[in-house]
Amino acid sequence: MHDRRAPGLNHLAFTVAGEAEVDRLTEAAPARGWSLMFADRHPRAGGPESYAAYLEDAWGYEVELCSGPPS
Repeated sequence: MHDRRAPGLNHLAFTVAGEAEVDRLTEAAPARGWSLMFADRHPRAGGPESYAAYLEDAWGYEVELCSGPPS
């Protein structure tokens, strides 16, 4: 199992084509082995200006799907 607190890569972030794409990928994620992190704050877990999904797989690896480029 990956330890997110150990030295090395914590997560990968990807910019996707808008909020609808974040939503589409988030909906498809469980069928591919990914679960939504911070569900109680989704899709604003990164702050009020952010629209993103934070996903984790069974090994503890994380990806962040961000809507549009950072402002």
